[in-house]
Amino acid sequence: MVLEKIQKENDIRRLAPEELGPLAEEIRRFLIEKISVSGGHLASNLGVVELTMALHLTFHLPEDKLIWDVGHQSYTHKLLTGRKAGFDDLRKYGGMSGFPKRKESDCDAFDTGHSSTSISAGLGYVAARELTGGKHSVVSIIGDGSLTGGMAYEALNNASRLKSNFIIVLNDNNMSISENVGGMSRYLNGLRTAQAYTDLKKGVEDTLKKFPVGGDQIISQMRRTKSGIKQLFVPGMFFEDMGITYLGPVDGHDIRKLVKIFNEAKRVEHAVLVHVITKKGKGYAPAEENPARFHGTGPFEIGTGAPREEKKTDTYTDVFSKVLVDIAKKDEKVVAITAAMADGTGLSRFAKRFPSRFFDVGIAEEHAMTFAAGLAAGGMKPVFAVYSSFLQRAYDQTIHDVCLQNLPVVLAVDRAGLVGSDGETHQGVFDLSYLSMIPNMTVMSPKNRWEMADMLRFAVNFPYPVALRYPRGAAYEGLREFRAPVEYGKSEILYREKETALIFVGHMAELAEKVRIRLKEEGMPCTLVNARFVKPLDTEMLSSLLENHSLFVTIEENVITGGFGEQVLEYLAGVRPGVHVLNIGIPDNYVEHGNVEVLRRELGLDQDTIVAEIREARRTDGPADPGKAADPEKITDQ
Repeated sequence: MVLEKIQKENDIRRLAPEELGPLAEEIRRFLIEKISVSGGHLASNLGVVELTMALHLTFHLPEDKLIWDVGHQSYTHKLLTGRKAGFDDLRKYGGMSGFPKRKESDCDAFDTGHSSTSISAGLGYVAARELTGGKHSVVSIIGDGSLTGGMAYEALNNASRLKSNFIIVLNDNNMSISENVGGMSRYLNGLRTAQAYTDLKKGVEDTLKKFPVGGDQIISQMRRTKSGIKQLFVPGMFFEDMGITYLGPVDGHDIRKLVKIFNEAKRVEHAVLVHVITKKGKGYAPAEENPARFHGTGPFEIGTGAPREEKKTDTYTDVFSKVLVDIAKKDEKVVAITAAMADGTGLSRFAKRFPSRFFDVGIAEEHAMTFAAGLAAGGMKPVFAVYSSFLQRAYDQTIHDVCLQNLPVVLAVDRAGLVGSDGETHQGVFDLSYLSMIPNMTVMSPKNRWEMADMLRFAVNFPYPVALRYPRGAAYEGLREFRAPVEYGKSEILYREKETALIFVGHMAELAEKVRIRLKEEGMPCTLVNARFVKPLDTEMLSSLLENHSLFVTIEENVITGGFGEQVLEYLAGVRPGVHVLNIGIPDNYVEHGNVEVLRRELGLDQDTIVAEIREARRTDGPADPGKAADPEKITDQ
C-alpha cells in the first residue's frame, strides 16, 4: 500500500508520480472505512483528497503554513502528516480531533472550527512573516460556502493591499452544509463556465504572437487593461477588481494541474486566489448523491450509506420543526431564518411547506440577526434557528439591532450545552452567560419535549426578544405529569420539601431527577425546581424557598461564570447573606471532543459526583438552618 509510505510530513514528496493516483484511492477507502465506524465529516474530506495531496506536494511543512477554513476537511492533511494511527480514536475523548489543532501537530498552523476565518488568519501570518523576514509560503484554503461570511470579505479587502505573496485557495464544490445560496454562488457559477474565456484568450494571444510587428506590445497592453477581454466573459471580475490575481478555475481532482497552478501562484508578489473545482463526497456514491447527509455523519453501513443506529425518538430539533410548522399554519406572520443550516436546525420542513416565508442567508449569522430585526420591525414574527456555538458570531447584532430596539425576534438556540465529538469550537456552553447579560432579552429552556412545544408557542407570540435554548439529541420524555402553563418569568416547583433546593435548567431535568431520587434514598429531603426562565430570574420563588431551605443547588450545562447559578448566588447573597449556594456547571475552560456522557463525568455533571458534593455540603451545614452563614471562601470556590 502506498499509504504505508506516509509516516510523517513531506513523505508524499518522495513518491513516484505513478503512485499518486493509487494513494488518492487508498486515502478515500481509508476515510470511508474509519468514518463508517467513528462518524465524522465524510463528504467534505472525500472532496479534497487530490487538492490536499497537491498542496503537500507543492509546499513544505511545517515551514509553509496551510490554514484550513472551518477545518472539518483536514482529514487527508492529517493522514499526510503522519497521523494515520490517530483515526482509531478520531473525535473520541482523549483522541485525535476532527479539526486542525496546533497542540496536536506543528503542521496544523491554526485552530479552526467556525467558517470564514482562514483569510484573516492567513493575513496575520503574512504580516508576521514580513516583520520577521521569513520566506515561507502562507496558504489559506476556504470553501465557497464560507466565502459568503462577511469576515471573508473584510479579509479580501485587506488582502488586496499586500505587496508580497499570499495564496488563497477557493475550494468550490457548490456546497456549504446546505446548498449554497445568494449572489456569490451565482458569481462562482459564472466562473465555473469561464473556460470559454481561457480558450479564447489563448487563441487571441497565439494569433497576435504571429504578427511580425507589434504583437507582443498588443498582448502586454491587453494584460494591463482592466476592461480587457476577461471582462466580457468573467462576471464582474470581482477578485481582479479588488487587486487580487485570479487563477483558474482548475480541476480539483487533477493533481498535475493543481501542482502546476500552485507553483504559478507562488511566484505572484501579492495576493492571489486559486479557484479549484471539487466534488463533495467524490468516490463514494452515497456521499456524492447526498453530500448534506454525509457532511457530518454518525456510523454508517459502507455498502448502503444507511445509519448503523436508527433514531428511536424525536430530538428537540424534531419537536421544534414540527411545532413551528403547526404554528405557521395558523399565523402567516411567522417566518423562519437559517444561516446555511436548514437540515441541521430542522427548518427544511418549514421551507418545503412555506417557501416564501423561509430565508436561507448562507453562512452569515451576523446578517441573519439584523435581517431578522428588520423583519420584526416590518411587522413579521421571525424565528432564527441557529446553533449555540454559531450564535456567538452575531453577538453585536443581537445587542444592537434586536435587543436595543426590543424587537420580537425568536432565537431558537439549537445544540446548546455539550455537543460532543466536534469539540471546543462547537460546544454550546456559553449562551446562558452571554445572552443573560443583554437588556430586554428573555432566556428560557425546556425540561422535556412537551415543554419544548409549549415554550415555542409562548416565544412566537412574545412581543419582545426571546431565546429558546435546547440541546442536541433525544427530547426527554420524563416528568410528563408536570405541564403547568408557561408563565413569563415563573419557574415550576415539581417537588416541594425542605433543606435542599435543587434547581435545574432545561435538559438537566433527567439528571436532576436522578439526583433527587438518590438524595431521598439517603434520607435527605429535596425540593426540585424547573427554572424554566434563566432570565428573568424567578426571585419570588427563591425568596419563598428561603423559609425552610439552607442549601441551594443549581445545575446547568453552561459555564458557571455568568451563568444561571451565579445569578441565583448573587440574588440570595443579597437577601440572605451566608446562605449556602452550590453551583454545578462547566468549569472556566474549553471542553474538548468526546462522547457527551463521558464529558459529563469528567466535568462532574453526573449523578454520583453531584450527590457526593451535596452530601458534603449538607454534612458541613448540618440540619436545615436558613440563618446559618456559610464559609465565604467556600462560596467563592463553588
